[in-house]
Parts: sequence; C-alpha cells; structure tokens
Amino acid sequence: MSRLTVWEAESGRETLRTEDAARIAEALRAIGVRFERWEGVSFPEGATNEQILEAYRPHLDALMGSTGAGSADVVALTPDHPQAQAMREKFLNEHIHTEDEVRFFVRGAGHFVMHVDGKVWDARCEQGDLISVPANTRHWFDAGERPDFCALRVFTDPSGWVAQFTGTDMAQRFPVAV
Repeated sequence: MSRLTVWEAESGRETLRTEDAARIAEALRAIGVRFERWEGVSFPEGATNEQILEAYRPHLDALMGSTGAGSADVVALTPDHPQAQAMREKFLNEHIHTEDEVRFFVRGAGHFVMHVDGKVWDARCEQGDLISVPANTRHWFDAGERPDFCALRVFTDPSGWVAQFTGTDMAQRFPVAV
C-alpha cells in the first residue's frame, strides 16, 4: 500500500502518516513533489522492456508532454541480481540531482525519502504510483534489502541523474522500514 510518513527532522517526531492517495498527493504537492496513481495496464508475463514501454505509451506521452521530458526507459532490480546490494547502497545516502527524478512503479515498491523544509518525507511508492521529485531536492531511495521492482524512468538528460551527495547523515538518522 502507498504510504506517506512525515517527521520533524530535528526531533524525529512523526507529524503525518497516511495511506490515502489523495492526501499523499496533496501533502507532497506542498513541497513541489508530484504524486499520482495510474490505472492498471496489462502486458504479458515476462514482458520485454519495449512491451512495457508500449503498454504505458499513452500515459508516457501525456506525462512527457506536460514535463518537457524527452525519453523514458525501464529499470528493474530483483533480489537475485548480482549487483543488487551495490545498486541499493548507491542511493541510500542523501543526494540531489540536477534534473527532476520521475518514476512510475510497474511492479514492486520503493521509498523516496525527501529532506525538505526541516522535515523528512517518506513516500512509499508501489505498483501504479508515479512520483516526480524536483531537481535539487535532498532525498534518498530504498527498495529494501531484497529489492524487487520494475519502474519507468522519464528524463530529458540522463546526466541530470548523476547523484550529488550532500555528505549529511540524514539518511542514517531516518532509516526506512521496508
């Protein structure tokens, strides 16, 4: 289930927890984050990346038209991937990107955790969720010790996704309960 949990960054006091998609979207909108649910799309079991992209083409065309993004691809990670742990650890520390980070979860789940306005915002996204984290927003991502997800990535310039780490311990102070 999609969920948003918000804490005060200094005290760690929880100020919001909700699983209501409309309330999640409203709360995240206040910090410039886009969150929405897309209707289910069917594609065959074991679909190729191309088949997944084609199945979501109407959604992607509308999204890319509204964001000015130029392309989309598919990223997937399973627990048996030989680099799963290294890939997970790469994004466990607080960082920023110079481009919006746009993801749509085709299957599985993951946590986008943002550090904004003295609060920590943990958006647990799952199948059917779209999230767009604005450029230069301090955040980290965790899909758990056994990551298992497939997501669409939407971007204008892939070099804008290079993580620029902030050097803070914020992500260690707010570990995600996956």
